[in-house]
Order: sequence, then structure tokens, then C-alpha cells
Amino acid sequence: MSLATTHSRVVATFIEIASLPSPAHEEGPAAEYVREFLNDIGVAWSEDDGAERIPAGCGNITVRLEPVVEGTPIFLCSHLDTVALEDSVVPVITDDGRITNERDAILGGDNKAAVAVMLELVRDLVTGGIPHAGVEIIFTPCEEVGLLGAKHVDVGSLHADYGFVFDHADDIGLIVGQAPTQMSFTATFSGTASHSGIAPERGRSAIRAAAEAIARMPHGRIDEQTTSNIGLISGGTAVNIVPEWCVVRGEVRSLDHDRAQQVTQTVLDTISSSANLHNVDVAVDVHEEYRAYRFKESSPVVQHAWAALASEGFSPQLVPCGGGSDANIFNAAGKPCVNMCNAMRLIHTRAEFIEIADVEAMLRVAHALVQRAVR
Repeated sequence: MSLATTHSRVVATFIEIASLPSPAHEEGPAAEYVREFLNDIGVAWSEDDGAERIPAGCGNITVRLEPVVEGTPIFLCSHLDTVALEDSVVPVITDDGRITNERDAILGGDNKAAVAVMLELVRDLVTGGIPHAGVEIIFTPCEEVGLLGAKHVDVGSLHADYGFVFDHADDIGLIVGQAPTQMSFTATFSGTASHSGIAPERGRSAIRAAAEAIARMPHGRIDEQTTSNIGLISGGTAVNIVPEWCVVRGEVRSLDHDRAQQVTQTVLDTISSSANLHNVDVAVDVHEEYRAYRFKESSPVVQHAWAALASEGFSPQLVPCGGGSDANIFNAAGKPCVNMCNAMRLIHTRAEFIEIADVEAMLRVAHALVQRAVR
């Protein structure tokens, strides 16, 4: 008997979709699973042109269930992509109730555990005739590489007052009340090539200028809210040539948007002065990937999540998070949205797992969110 027939329906659905490879930009298999699932239960869906505009393996897939009772319309969101795969995904269930990958690779619970929960929520609402005040479900591509799918969602077309993303790897009951601004930058240093053994004095080393900048700029945790990192560096053509080019890529994050901009400016100033010191040119591209948000406990969307979690026996708590999610994009677009922790564990690693009990608990929480919206 297969795993998909020996456990609860939401667990079976998660196992099926987790088995499908869908790294960012190649979400096609997961998207097709979602389309077929919705078709099988007779639910209409729409898909935007994100596949061409991003490009991605699919566009944003949206389900809109029209209200059947009075209340507050809400939306839920999860992403279809995973980080890059190093091997296939063969989900197994351990004796202690964990779902993990039999292969030495990620499981993809980030974020397919949430995808499975939201699909089964739709099935329950439609086939069970459960009253609701209007529910929209959005499945996005390319979240792992810059929240690209969410950036293409037509937020103005949503009927919901506010929404919920299930996409943080911590205990159920925790609600992300703060998330950061992320500023990414690419600095391209351009020097002059020369033979390093015959005429090194004629060269101007782009790598040396980049190294100077990296050594002088802020790194790691700058303060309780702010971090800075250089993640990629490449340059040069051969060991016997003074390098004429070097590219440095990094980021700055802060829970305070102004602080993120301030530290980013410090980084840019350091890059410029280091290039001048070594007489090389530099071109810098800076991009705001997403913007910080902060909620109070009194916010309606937080109060809604709080009540739903409490009704299922959890102890709600607002927590800060150093990572972004699709919620950042919705909030920046004026549609309040909180990120709810859904107990994914050791995500983006070969040791990733999720508890069966937590997958099932998040489906109950999703139902509670719907129920709390009904007047």
C-alpha cells in the first residue's frame, strides 16, 4: 500500500506534490498538479502571464470562491517553487511521524506543505458545503529567488480584505509581526589587465579593489535589526594576468527600512572609495527586493490569525523574522498580510523534515481562519 493511501488526505497530497521536482523557474510539474487537482474537484482557477514575464515554470494560479455568507473575505498564499534540487525527492515517513526525503536532498516542505494544506482546504470548502465569506487562494512561482511571482500578482483584483501566507519554519502559533527590507547590490569593478610577471605595474587590479571594499564594508549582524553580507564574488582570467574585472554581489537586510537604506549607502560609499583608491572603475546596481513591514497585535489581520490559532489550542505570539516572504509584497502593495509559521524544519538542507501532526494541524488552522471570517 502506498504512502498516499495510508495517511490522512492532506498528508497524501503533500507527499504527492513533494515528489514532483519544481525548483524556481521550473515549477511546471507542481503547477500542473495544482491545475489537475482543482479540475478534479470542479473548481475554476485562473493563471496570469507570469510564466512569460518572469520567466517561470508557471504564472500565479488563483482560485476564487465567492462568498456564501456575510463576513470578511480573506486570501491565503503559498509558493510552488523550491530551492535548487541536488537529487530527486522520494518522501518517506519515519517511525516517529516525520516526513523526510529518502534521498540526500531537500524535501521541499518549503512551501509544498502549505500548498497541500490550501488545496485540501479548497476541497473541504467546496465538497463539504462549508459556509465561508469568500476565500481566494494564490499559488505563486519563483518565491525563492526574489518573491518574483508575488510581484506580478494583480493585488487590486483581490476581493479579500487581508491575507495569510504559511511560509516560516518555526512553531505553529507564531506569527511574523516584523519582516525586513532587503537591498541587493552588484558591484562590477573594471581595471586594466597586464602580465603579472613581466609588467604588473601596468595593471590595475579589479580584484584588489574589490577585496579592499569587502574588507572595509560592514558585515554580519550590524545591530539587532540589521545584517549585511557578501555572497558571491568572481573575477580575473588567469593567475598570470593582473585581473581587469571583478564582480561582487551582496545584500543588506533590516527590520527598519530606513536603516536598511542607511547601511546600503555605507556599503556603496565604501565600494566607491575603494575603487578610487586603486584607480579602477566601478559600476553598481542596487535593487530593493522587498520592503519591511511591522504589525501590532491590534491589527485586524493579526487579531484574525490570533483567534484562529487560539481556537485550535495554540499559543499565539508575534515574532520578528530576518527573511522575506510573499507577505512582504502584499503589504507593500497595500493588502495586509501576515506570515504564519507552519513548522517546516531545517528547510533548504538535506536534513529537512516536517511532522505529520503539523501538516494536519495547519489544515485545521486554515479552516479556523475561514470560520473566523464568518459573521
